[in-house]
Amino acid sequence: MSWRRPLRWLAAVVFTAAFAVVAGTFVPRPLWPAAKADTATGETHRILVLANPIHTDIAIPINAETLARFPFLGESGMPVAHPDARWLVFGWGGRAFYIETPAWSELKPVPLFKGLTLDRSVIHADVAGEIIEPADHIVSFEIGTEGYQRLLSFIEASFAPVDGRIKAIPDTAYGENDRFFEANGWFSAVRGCNTWTAKALREAGLRTGWWNPLPVSLSASLKLYN
Repeated sequence: MSWRRPLRWLAAVVFTAAFAVVAGTFVPRPLWPAAKADTATGETHRILVLANPIHTDIAIPINAETLARFPFLGESGMPVAHPDARWLVFGWGGRAFYIETPAWSELKPVPLFKGLTLDRSVIHADVAGEIIEPADHIVSFEIGTEGYQRLLSFIEASFAPVDGRIKAIPDTAYGENDRFFEANGWFSAVRGCNTWTAKALREAGLRTGWWNPLPVSLSASLKLYN
């Protein structure tokens, strides 16, 4: 019957997508673990991976080094110098969906469509105080100095200058502590926020799955290979 062919195509698409997610979780990237000589010296840097059902962020400590590395955060009005500020939190995502959907109750058709197809990207930067650990949605890592510097460089390179400067996108913040910035690269369902997080963690010397489009797959691969 004619209606069976579309069903077969749909089943094939669903099976392929499921297989890709599973394979992307359980095939490590890189395939072989890197040497950990720099962590053996005792000098390490603590980072956090924060997850919700659809998105992951990376948190790095606020200190003199990170404030000097990202001076435009304070210049944008973020309270990085507040005495209770402890962490800088970074996430990458699709411009329309990320900016226009601070909560599920505010989901709109156009940002959702762009989030499922193709969109320009933005960086969301936030300031956090003490983050309580352990927690189900938080994973922490101690990484060596070389990996930490590569991570900072990767995050810095993700910001896109506008007229020669990195500056916040006007009137886009969720609250007083956060800002959105133009980012490099295009967002899609294949290359999304969680694949950005995974790539950043690989720069830090960690191993992820080969393709981690979902927080659950990224979390699973991090636990398996680190």
